Amino acid sequence: MADHARQPRERGDSSTMRDVLSPVGRETLHDRVYNELRRSLINGMFDAGDVLRIVDLAERLQTSTMPVREALGRLVSEQALEALPNRSVRVPLITRERLDDLARARILIEGQMVVLALPNLTADDFAILKKVNLDCDAAFERHGKDIGQVTSELNQRFHFHIYEAAGSAVMIPIVESLWLQSGAIIRKAAHIHDEHGGLAATDHHWALIEALERRDPTAALQSLSNDISRSFDLIRGRLDQDEGLARQVDND
Repeated sequence: MADHARQPRERGDSSTMRDVLSPVGRETLHDRVYNELRRSLINGMFDAGDVLRIVDLAERLQTSTMPVREALGRLVSEQALEALPNRSVRVPLITRERLDDLARARILIEGQMVVLALPNLTADDFAILKKVNLDCDAAFERHGKDIGQVTSELNQRFHFHIYEAAGSAVMIPIVESLWLQSGAIIRKAAHIHDEHGGLAATDHHWALIEALERRDPTAALQSLSNDISRSFDLIRGRLDQDEGLARQVDND
């Protein structure tokens, strides 16, 4: 999200300037720390189960611990992180219940955003969406350890370009909250996708673009549902695999 710094006030005496500018600086720093951590979570820069320690984050962000502690508290309240008994926090673990709940919510809410956006999208918008898709395809072809972060950022850019065209100031924060909770899931899905190799990376994105260009809401909703479901299905498959291996070990 954008960092909304206040506009500077007109010149005054030095004591007045100190009184006015001091709190603004602190507020801006807190917002920046929160927004940076939030952006990192949305873009899948952390794995599920990662423990985030205040001192470590403060060092990486080159700031004091206070704004980090406040930002983590806000993110816990938004269910993007969960508090641990030792006063640290972690990225929530991936469970079937969480997968199913998030998938349902995303398909429902984001589907409405697609329908609202459909009549507002222009030729310029479609050109941007196609360019982002091509960049995402190229990223998958390169592979590499940063595949999850790169493709997650491109995926977020693709979807939110569509959703912003919906013009809904109420629904955008809801979608952002769902993505905030899904970042580690999308990161994990990207890695599984990369491991499999040969899978079509953005075919549902291309189908969504085509449906939007035709102004076909039914096809657009189906393409979006397929796109969201694929990431979650990849992880469900991995959970099935892991559970099968665990049962095999127990039986040996």
